[in-house]
Amino acid sequence: DARPEFPLQVKPGDFIVGGKNFGQGSSREHAPTIIKLRGVSAVVAKSFARIFFRNCINVGLPAVIIDTDKINDGDELELDLTSGTLQNLTKNEAYTFPPLPKAMANILSDGGLVEHIKMHGDFKLD
Repeated sequence: DARPEFPLQVKPGDFIVGGKNFGQGSSREHAPTIIKLRGVSAVVAKSFARIFFRNCINVGLPAVIIDTDKINDGDELELDLTSGTLQNLTKNEAYTFPPLPKAMANILSDGGLVEHIKMHGDFKLD
């Protein structure tokens, strides 16, 4: 559902919680770039449009596929990409997800694809 007030309410460190096929219709990196520039820590959703998901990784914005039914607006969340855990601190619950493939995790930990190339000098993804 669209929330026109969201850009005015989002604070650095917030999460975006979505449903199915989040990011559909966005084939450019502008959408995840703007989300990251607003200070959003991560996007968690039931599923992602494939190009949006890859663009998130490429700009250094964590995107996690997880069942979001138990997460409510305002819940305080904490993400651990290494262990594959999303903590819902408000409800004292933990949700697990499969870790990202190593290449994607490396790009993400380097701050995105451009930073990864700057650091390593090429597309080496090991």
